[in-house]
Amino acid sequence: MAKKTTKVDMKDKAEKVAKSASKTASKARKRVEAAVHDAVEDAGNAVEKAGKKIRETAEHAMNNAAALNARVIDHAEENAKEAFAALRKIATSKDVKDIVQVQTAFVKEQSARSVAQVKEVGDMIAAFGRTAIDGLRPKK
Repeated sequence: MAKKTTKVDMKDKAEKVAKSASKTASKARKRVEAAVHDAVEDAGNAVEKAGKKIRETAEHAMNNAAALNARVIDHAEENAKEAFAALRKIATSKDVKDIVQVQTAFVKEQSARSVAQVKEVGDMIAAFGRTAIDGLRPKK
């Protein structure tokens, strides 16, 4: 004969199922909490790493700007010295022919100097750009 299920038996079974469900839910909650904690920690690390990279990049940019500015000032100083040297020659010239020769030579030299200076500044800017881009690329 089959045993009859009583209210007490059903109550016991319901309590066991409830305890089992509670334990399962508790374990699931702990796993979710651990996963969320890990995700938040990973996100925090990524933000910290990005912040460090941004600070490094900004520092390089400031150093590059200072180097570029110093070089442009050097060029301006060199150009001014050459201009005054040409003016001195013009001031001591004996005739108009000498003045024209000095001025022609100065313009020719200044044009070549300007081309070289622009190329140098362009090369510096290109190098700074390459360095900045390389710094942002992920390392393999």
